[in-house]
Amino acid sequence: MTQQHILQVSELTKKVRFLIESELNTVWLTGEISNFIAASSGHWYLSLKDNKSQVRCAMFKGNNRRVRITPRNGQQILVRAKVSLYEPRGDFQLILEQMEDAGTGLLRQKFEQLKESLTHEGLFSLARKQPLPEHISRVGVVTSPTGAAIKDILTVLQRRNPRIEVIIYPSLVQGDFAATQISHAINLANARAECDVLIVGRGGGSLEDLWCFNEECVVRAIVASELPIISAVGHEVDTTLSDYAADIRAATPSAGAELVSQDSEELIDKLVQLKQRLWHSIRQQQRHNQQQLSAIQHRLEQVHPEQRLQLQQQKCDDLTLRLQQIINRELKRFKQQPQHLTEQLSYLSPLKNINHYQITCQQLEQRLIAAIQHKLANNTSRFIALIEQLNLVSPLATLARGYGIVRDDNDRVINSSKQICVNDVVSVQLSDGSIKAKVLSK
Repeated sequence: MTQQHILQVSELTKKVRFLIESELNTVWLTGEISNFIAASSGHWYLSLKDNKSQVRCAMFKGNNRRVRITPRNGQQILVRAKVSLYEPRGDFQLILEQMEDAGTGLLRQKFEQLKESLTHEGLFSLARKQPLPEHISRVGVVTSPTGAAIKDILTVLQRRNPRIEVIIYPSLVQGDFAATQISHAINLANARAECDVLIVGRGGGSLEDLWCFNEECVVRAIVASELPIISAVGHEVDTTLSDYAADIRAATPSAGAELVSQDSEELIDKLVQLKQRLWHSIRQQQRHNQQQLSAIQHRLEQVHPEQRLQLQQQKCDDLTLRLQQIINRELKRFKQQPQHLTEQLSYLSPLKNINHYQITCQQLEQRLIAAIQHKLANNTSRFIALIEQLNLVSPLATLARGYGIVRDDNDRVINSSKQICVNDVVSVQLSDGSIKAKVLSK
């Protein structure tokens, strides 16, 4: 049998996890919460089930912080999750990334799909958006004539700029027929062309309440509008597809009214600022012209013949003064030169050197005499010492003590009796002379 590789349990779970995560990736699913646990670590653990099966789920605290609902057992939810495997226990599980109430979640999923489709068409492109007119005298409003939004808009316009006229294009802003009426009102306002800008909006509400502003017909009507449109739907946190399609988004209807109106006091302040800027520019221009005039006058004075003549005279006086200073300095130098030469000659005189050398010779002569005397005394002492040492080893000193030196006829010193015979004549040297002797016996 061919030998096969035997897997460890951890290797198997790792391979299964890799296969699951690489094949299924991210999925959307809906189900009922059961066995919900909020751990002290901040993570959520639960089971998601239907009437036939269930699956374990985990949602880590980095993702569950963005959840708008409070999960509870028995609640129907829509989740986006990654399919995975918990390796230590080999449990199949889902890693939740997003969680919403089932009804709201389906609407939001539909919202994301439609948003992606319209974005791909280029309906939300910044390039096609129009700027607001600089001067607005008439504003159209597409909203419910009895809602809170129109009251807020009228209140803001009355407070900030009462001269702006308001034309209301009534429409439902909630329900099944609201989207059709909003689209019709936008098209009517463009056909009549009686206002400078159009505000489309309503007050806040749930995602279901605001859904008519996410309908495709409303988005396309806004995109096709020749009038600049401000989308003022809901509160600051609410976002609809109309906000992406409109030329400008306002957080609330009141904010939309502020965008199309300028406060009267603000206009007065602006006029005052413009007046101050004008006077500042005039004074600055005057100072600039005065500086130019002064510069031109200065240049004219510099090229005037009298000015040039004065300048040349000043240069002449300066050169004259410099010449006089040079002459005085040279005369002083010439006067000081003989004295300086005399000092140098005195310094280099041979008499001074002769005297110096005479003194040096005398000093050297004295040093030589002293050295000779010292050397002579040393040599005399050494000579006496050597004589004394020589006397100590001299044969004459030995003779003086009574000894004698015996020699044969050949004048050889005899230091043994074997060197002579009987009747030989020898000479004996004494301290005061020498004698002849004859050997009588041995």
